[in-house]
Amino acid sequence: MKLKHNSETIDIQNLLPVIPLRDVVVFPHMIYPLLIGRNFTINALQQAMNKEKQVLLVAQKQADIDSPEFDDLYQVGIAARILQVMKMPNGTFKVLVEGLVRAKMESVQKVSGYYQADVTIVPPDDAKIDRNTEALSRSVSERFAEYVKLNRRIPEEVLVSLASITDYQHRADSIAAHILHKIEVKQQILEAFTVKQQFSILSDVLKEEIEIQKIEHKIDGTVRDSMSRSQREFYLQQQLKAIKDELGQYDEPSAEVDDLYAKLESFDYPAAVRAKAEEEIKKLSRMHPYSAESGVVRSYLEWLLGLPWNRPTRDQVNFKKVKAILDGDHFGLDKPKTRILEHLAVIRLAGKVKGPILCLVGPPGVGKTSVGRSIARALGRKFVRMSLGGVHDEAEIRGHRRTYIGALPGRIIQSIKKSGSSNPVFLLDEIDKVGKDFRGDPASALLEVLDPEQNFTFTDNYLEVEYDLSDTLFITTANTVQTVPPALRDRMEVIRLPGYLDFEKVAIARGFLLPKLIDEFGLKKLAIELRDDALIDIITSYTREAGVRELERQLSTMLRKIAVDMASGKKIRKVTFTKSRVRKLLGASKYIDTNVKPSPTVGYAVGLAWTELGGDVLPVEVVPMKGESKLTLTGSLGDIMQESAVAALSYIRKNAYLFGLKDTFFEKLEMHVHIPEGAVPKDGPSAGITLLTALLSSLVDVPVRTDIAMTGEITLIGDVLPVGGLNEKLLAAKRLGISEIILPDKNRKDIGELPPELMEGLNLHFVKRVREVLNLAMLNSPFVRTRHNRQTDYGIRL
Repeated sequence: MKLKHNSETIDIQNLLPVIPLRDVVVFPHMIYPLLIGRNFTINALQQAMNKEKQVLLVAQKQADIDSPEFDDLYQVGIAARILQVMKMPNGTFKVLVEGLVRAKMESVQKVSGYYQADVTIVPPDDAKIDRNTEALSRSVSERFAEYVKLNRRIPEEVLVSLASITDYQHRADSIAAHILHKIEVKQQILEAFTVKQQFSILSDVLKEEIEIQKIEHKIDGTVRDSMSRSQREFYLQQQLKAIKDELGQYDEPSAEVDDLYAKLESFDYPAAVRAKAEEEIKKLSRMHPYSAESGVVRSYLEWLLGLPWNRPTRDQVNFKKVKAILDGDHFGLDKPKTRILEHLAVIRLAGKVKGPILCLVGPPGVGKTSVGRSIARALGRKFVRMSLGGVHDEAEIRGHRRTYIGALPGRIIQSIKKSGSSNPVFLLDEIDKVGKDFRGDPASALLEVLDPEQNFTFTDNYLEVEYDLSDTLFITTANTVQTVPPALRDRMEVIRLPGYLDFEKVAIARGFLLPKLIDEFGLKKLAIELRDDALIDIITSYTREAGVRELERQLSTMLRKIAVDMASGKKIRKVTFTKSRVRKLLGASKYIDTNVKPSPTVGYAVGLAWTELGGDVLPVEVVPMKGESKLTLTGSLGDIMQESAVAALSYIRKNAYLFGLKDTFFEKLEMHVHIPEGAVPKDGPSAGITLLTALLSSLVDVPVRTDIAMTGEITLIGDVLPVGGLNEKLLAAKRLGISEIILPDKNRKDIGELPPELMEGLNLHFVKRVREVLNLAMLNSPFVRTRHNRQTDYGIRL
């Protein structure tokens, strides 16, 4: 290959003798002195001198190999020419060579005692220089100038000669040749065939070398400032100290380390915790006190040693007192309190927490959180609460690994540390509102926490050691269990806290809410009387809830107005809240009972519904119109309620002959079903019999009684299935003065668990089939024939 080198043209041979080099890489345009002493390299030198004086110079991967093979050599080297040879007295040769161009070995063979390579010449990069390459070139040149000034072993004349080089690749090779760096880095630059690649590598290398040089200068300057010329030993000690300062190492144990060791010895830590703490303290003792890593280790030790390992509180031994505290803190809730007492009795006798986790389920404001607090007070344990509402990140439960900046333990461990006890009552609030996204599934992380078979070895990502949660009494709360994952629900025993009845709210207001508010508002010296009719009016006209939070807010509103009058200077000694005064203080009624038709109406039926705020009456209106086989549903109905309406209509169409309807009655008819209060979402299957009754009434023109309410799910074969929320539904009916209720026969077993005060004055009708519902709800029987009147029986049994 013809190569233009400086002002001459050189013909590079394809077969070149190979001279392997140890600890040196030659670049194009550079002149290097080499010392040749190995036999096969001397033979290669002689062969080159006999011909064109051209050799291939390649670096060895390992300098200690005397007889390298092909795999021991880098594949890219330099085709060079020999300028001068001088034989030394010891038999070696001193050779002056000039690098010409990069060459790549394709194959190597040993001939006549030397290596000969078949090479491919890598021509110089003559591509057009773009702006990025020009910017890299300037940056590398500036950094090299700074590097030369910092490095005493490189003469500054190099910069003068470099300034005269206009060819970019020639400039890059010259800079690479003068850098004092490892052979691997230089070989990497040699194997970069484009100017842009060479400058990019040089930029990174020079940046690193400049930082190292600055540190060396800083160490040297620090030592020289503090030493005396006559004290060589002191100089060496100071130099060693300065080096350790830069490495972040410290020999002398600080007072902080001594305090940590003392703390480790003052408590009974588990063996694994003690070993981990000792390892981290030793690591801390070798660190610079102001380094970033020492802050991470210090924070970790504070968490590790600050946790209450093996430090339980002593449980309340008087079980009668436990029962008295629960009864005193909460009115009613007999069934939930009974189950809680059973759970606490097992803990009391067994001496450990074992068995399912209690999950308190109920509407907002019924006292789920306060029940957990009362359990802690009854047992004499510390109480911690963790709200799970809106938690999306699994790290909230398990913590972050220490590799992350600002890492902390999960909220489980944080709450345990906050309690200061290894056996607190731990309330996981709103477990039904745990989220899930790309950051993980917190509900899955809770499986380990809430499983008694696993939580004695709970591992937080931050702590890296196991923490025993088996002594912790976990209690969870939820408004509904429908959104709790099945695997998590399986680990919990659900205890339902129903909504309070009106008489229970009256007792709670008089026994707890009113005295508490009077104390908070500083009205103890004032004689306050709240009459029964006024309190009932507040409950029915100004609140609509299963709990008592809104009731407390309304009582607060009245007392604040009295407080304003007293603060204004009015002389008040006694306040009597009558119904008229309550309405004056609170304004117009916020809630008006659902309007129910006073007399039997066609296409109108009264249902009962359960909501998170308690029970409600659900009127269903149906209007048939001319149209084409269409069922229109309005009133913010959910998917399940819409399916119930479709099932009801399908039942009527299949059994049309029983009601005196033609089989084709729906072909030119549109049925519009509407449930009032359209802004309120409604869902669930319990309105099935109500929808069927209203639909059939509008079709056969038979009025439906409005003094009777109903609830129950229907099937296509006419069965009535059981429903839930009876306590709230019956309360809603009773509030409206409806005393007759139609219920599924399979709910008969649930009636015995309802309060006697709720059942007083109610007349319940239990039904198994749709026929019974229709005969009870309609003024006249809608049936005009039986299935036996029909010759071909396609009807469904009633």
